[in-house]
Amino acid sequence: MTIDLNCDMGEETGVDDEALMPLFTSVNIACGGHAGNEASMRRTVALALRHGVAIGAHPGYPDRENFGRAVLPMEHGEVEQTVFEQVRALARIAPLRHVKPHGALYNVAARDPGVAEAIARGVRRAAGSVTLVGLAKSVMLHAWRSLGFPVASEAFADRRYESDGTLRSRVHADALIVDPAEAASHALMLIRGGADTLCIHGDTPGSASIAAAVRERLMRDGVRIAPLQRGDRW
Repeated sequence: MTIDLNCDMGEETGVDDEALMPLFTSVNIACGGHAGNEASMRRTVALALRHGVAIGAHPGYPDRENFGRAVLPMEHGEVEQTVFEQVRALARIAPLRHVKPHGALYNVAARDPGVAEAIARGVRRAAGSVTLVGLAKSVMLHAWRSLGFPVASEAFADRRYESDGTLRSRVHADALIVDPAEAASHALMLIRGGADTLCIHGDTPGSASIAAAVRERLMRDGVRIAPLQRGDRW
């Protein structure tokens, strides 16, 4: 069994990306929507290249005030355009392996195929048919496949889920899993359920300790940790 470990970085939240980067195999770099600018993108790309980590874009609603975690009333064409602009900004700095939407945009696309398709159209204009990373078993994956994109199903080692498979909202105090041992056990359960990639958020308290515990537990159980490649259960 092989799994990719991904992390959202370059978000200028005070997180030590340099300490986190060696623990992951893929990085999703903020590209000017919810966070990030050219300087932070270049810095994070250089760090990823130094550690051999696969580079992806992390576009979100253009809403820095709410860190992209509030839903904006945008038409599909507006979503397509902002995704295009954000992904293009990073693609001009480095070739992209994948794109993963951020925050509220991700959550909306997980249940709204129109928004998911708008994201895909923006990505295609900016970077071609790169892998699109989305919530496991959600409609966004079906929408992206229908447009000819390779997809990777994602699960979250540091987040709790509702019974319908959606992520528990961050408004709840127990939405995050911050105990490294619990996150490691949760991660093993998630990949047995068929996930292609596991996310640990850089801004989760103790993220480096969580990532280290997850890696150690997975490797102990014989799981190979490697970046996504074409053909990984797409």
